[in-house]
Amino acid sequence: MGMKYRRYLAGERIYGCSKCKTHLATIHSMISRAFNGQHGRAYLFDGVVNVIEGEPNDRQMTTGNHTVRDIYCVKCATVLGWKYVRHDISLHNPSHSLLLSFKDRAYEQSQQYKEGKYILERNLLVDVQ
Repeated sequence: MGMKYRRYLAGERIYGCSKCKTHLATIHSMISRAFNGQHGRAYLFDGVVNVIEGEPNDRQMTTGNHTVRDIYCVKCATVLGWKYVRHDISLHNPSHSLLLSFKDRAYEQSQQYKEGKYILERNLLVDVQ
């Protein structure tokens, strides 16, 4: 396995991994502070960097059932939160030229704004700048 390259962010406020301080997101990519994670308060972000996504799994949360992927720090592998994923379902049958694919999704229509977004848990973050 080769070297893992990390992106460094610039801006007035940068959030990083609490264990190794790897840059994760800026204040400008934050959508909401009104979320809860497994360790307390959590933030919803439009995009994050320097994370690895785990396998999708279904979880029952306070807002309903969601398919999510845990996200891990690319440097130290600390679990930082999760990504909401969506499903585009079609079937692949070679004789009918159909395709089966799964993408990131929320089950409830009112929760679909979260699809493709990231939750970072506040207790697992530090301000690096």
